[in-house]
Amino acid sequence: MQTVRVEASGNYEVRIGAGLLCDVGEQIAELIPGRSAVIVSDSNVWPLYGPAVQEKLRAAGFRSERFVFPAGEASKNPSVLLETIRFFAEKELTREDVVVALGGGVVGDLAGLAAALYLRSVPCVQIPTSLLAMVDSSVGGKTAVDLPEGKNMLGSFTQPRLVLCDTDVLRTLPREVFSEGMAEVIKYGMIQSPALLRLLLEEDAEDVLPQIITHCVELKRDIVARDEQDFGDRQLLNFGHTLGHAVERCRGYEIYHGEGVAIGMGIMTRAEQRRGNCPQECVETLELLLQKYRLPRSTELPEEALLQAAKADKKRRGDSITLVLPRSFGKCMLERSSYETLAELLRLGR
Repeated sequence: MQTVRVEASGNYEVRIGAGLLCDVGEQIAELIPGRSAVIVSDSNVWPLYGPAVQEKLRAAGFRSERFVFPAGEASKNPSVLLETIRFFAEKELTREDVVVALGGGVVGDLAGLAAALYLRSVPCVQIPTSLLAMVDSSVGGKTAVDLPEGKNMLGSFTQPRLVLCDTDVLRTLPREVFSEGMAEVIKYGMIQSPALLRLLLEEDAEDVLPQIITHCVELKRDIVARDEQDFGDRQLLNFGHTLGHAVERCRGYEIYHGEGVAIGMGIMTRAEQRRGNCPQECVETLELLLQKYRLPRSTELPEEALLQAAKADKKRRGDSITLVLPRSFGKCMLERSSYETLAELLRLGR
């Protein structure tokens, strides 16, 4: 097992390894004084891991309940959020008890926000079951649900009490879900880790997953330590996300988040290379990796529709937006830009 300690407004460990669910109840019991737990999960993940996690919690002395909602981005909305919070109240959860988020990014975001809002915050343990959630969304304290006006627009920064990444659960992932997680892994390499890019080129990611997950979590830990509230360096983690979120919205959230991010990274990297701001090596490496892990590189969606969707992005500051732009192999920079610049980049990068 690898352990990464995150130090932010709340300090906690991210534990990474095989078989961590075997003693999940004992690990949570060491941190939580209360003995009531609500497991929040979705209809895909619960049948696979929910009963076993619930049994382990009960064996460790917890009164364990479950709240399971329909799988998919469509459930990440204020209505399901309120249902979740009311379930906590119905089960008389207290601030000494625990919410266990068992699932991928949608579950982690929604359960984390529900825990943050109920009683002005109850402890939340994240148990990510997708690669994307392990390397990115379960770490760093961002929690949110979507509004009709845009993705992740209702949320808070609330750090979890513990993150448990059991790499055994990744064996059950559908190929496309594994691939979308690889988009976030590639993102970490592009923004600040040439070593990770070389590893992904030379190795099959499935053969070195614990190493990859640990490295990504360490990179995010360091960024969060410098900028927990997303006003500076943490915005580097948004590489590919401005246009990626726009693609998701235009497609009615019927594509995977990682697919949108892959498209966004591809467009921005090609555009910057054509503007003479980053070397051809960046484009070649990114496109090789997107192809290797079966991810899209561009979109045929209309430019005007994408730009309109991008204006709903939460990274907007007045009439400007902070863009993440590649500059060299494994390095990106932040640039406060206009939407006219974004339109130019979109035209150049398609």
